[in-house]
Amino acid sequence: MTRALHWFRKDLRLDDNTALSEASLASGGAVVPFYASDPAILGQGDIAATRVRFVLDALADLSSAIDRAGSRLALDHGEAASTLVRAAKAANAGIVTWNDEYEPALVLRDAEVERALRREGIEVRRFHDRLLVPPGAVATGDGKPFLVYTAFRRACETLAVSAPLPPVKSFAAHELPERRVATLQRLGFDEPASEPWPGGEHAGRERLARFEKDALASYVDDRDVPAVRGTSRLSADLKFGTVGVRRVVAEIQAAAGRDPRAKESAEKFVAELRWRDFYAHVMWHFRHAEHGAFRREYDSLGWEGNPEHFEAWQHGLTGYPIVDAGMRELLATGFMHNRVRMIVASFLTKDLLLDWRLGERHFMRHLVDGDLANNNGGWQWTAGTGTDAQPWFRVFNPVLQGRKFDPGGAYVKRWVPELSRVPAKLLHAPWEAPPLALAEAGVTLGETYPAPIVDHGTQRERALTMYRAATGKRLSG
Repeated sequence: MTRALHWFRKDLRLDDNTALSEASLASGGAVVPFYASDPAILGQGDIAATRVRFVLDALADLSSAIDRAGSRLALDHGEAASTLVRAAKAANAGIVTWNDEYEPALVLRDAEVERALRREGIEVRRFHDRLLVPPGAVATGDGKPFLVYTAFRRACETLAVSAPLPPVKSFAAHELPERRVATLQRLGFDEPASEPWPGGEHAGRERLARFEKDALASYVDDRDVPAVRGTSRLSADLKFGTVGVRRVVAEIQAAAGRDPRAKESAEKFVAELRWRDFYAHVMWHFRHAEHGAFRREYDSLGWEGNPEHFEAWQHGLTGYPIVDAGMRELLATGFMHNRVRMIVASFLTKDLLLDWRLGERHFMRHLVDGDLANNNGGWQWTAGTGTDAQPWFRVFNPVLQGRKFDPGGAYVKRWVPELSRVPAKLLHAPWEAPPLALAEAGVTLGETYPAPIVDHGTQRERALTMYRAATGKRLSG
């Protein structure tokens, strides 16, 4: 049998890896494992050091697993087509396998790599692996892409989720040049200020097990409560493939089978996973959404905000506690609870009247799970410019959102400690608190904690006017 070279990308695991399994089958286990970092990607302005650190952890974990299997993870750095051709030739590989990506730039890159390999007489085999349902697999009755998540989900649910594949345990010995896993410094990154987010298949499986044990049964009730660890925290693992999405579904469904109390939560969790697929489908079908509004009429929005407000939002100094807590959590951890992501995004676009793309880029510069399609889709949903967007005239009230989803104030008090002594009933609108209550809590608005930088009611009306001007619609429309 011919040798195969498997190109690891966002599938940094040995378990449930479609292309790796196919490479092993095609080569009788003679697979050379290969990974290459690309300076063009690492040099992009929205690359977060915390994501690079996660990948380096994952590569170290993957490298150790391959060492235990009797081989070595071959590493390179450079332009993708050149590194792949060089590695395939050095490995004497007749086949190169990989799992497909769906972002516009990566689709073009992969096509270029495939052409370069085929010119050298090397066979390329590509597979779907990252999503439960790959782009193009479902369509409306008239053959068009789905534009509404609920209809998309229902169509996807008619397709069975494939069972996860067993881990690959056999690799080929090889003589490719030996390189060590890089460091942040060697790649040109400073150590991020955010706390480390352990990467790798081992850490990802531990997160999955912890979710099953501690939070799955109550997921339906707790998933929107940021003070509670009620979500899986698997977003970075799914982004970089340190845990396969089919494995996640299989484990969650098995856990629900053992505990009937978790059945509803398991169904809801899998439905939430399908948002990943939906946004990937949207980006794959409608590439213009990467840089502009999905609904092109919203490109004419006359954003009226100012840079000072954007800076205050970035650093969690808006005077709205739930917003500030979320922004500080992001800077400190590289993560933000999904409910809070919606709140801070609504605040930027409809309270501060600032372009959603500013927030999208800020998130990508700091999120450990930053993913082009998911991040873009979430921001456009909240801004009201996307395919399955909330109506443009619905504006999150940050005070009411805080009171509803952080009623005891535990989340705000964790990330905004200067408000830790403010009573919960006053916490989410401290400017409305009696002066004596603030004094007893050690808070002086404008000094120890900012006064609100805008008035929500006023800004809401300005936002509605701005959106009406762009769309030509009355409020009732």
